Amino acid sequence: MANLKLKSKILEIVDNQININDPKITKETMERLMGLGYSETESKEMIGRVLVEEMYDILKNQVPFNEKRYSDKLNMLP
Repeated sequence: MANLKLKSKILEIVDNQININDPKITKETMERLMGLGYSETESKEMIGRVLVEEMYDILKNQVPFNEKRYSDKLNMLP
């Protein structure tokens, strides 16, 4: 149950990034993935996995958000 709540919150963050276009790479990645034939849900879930990696790094290493690293990881998605 907790995992479903966490997943919901992560996808909410992805939605917020897309809606406010910040960082821009999130919306660009969403459009690219959907252009490759992935569904909206699949695309958001892929972006969400990258977001979780970033959040883990931030918390583990006590470092600020690194937009370039986040962008690089999103660009590695299919």
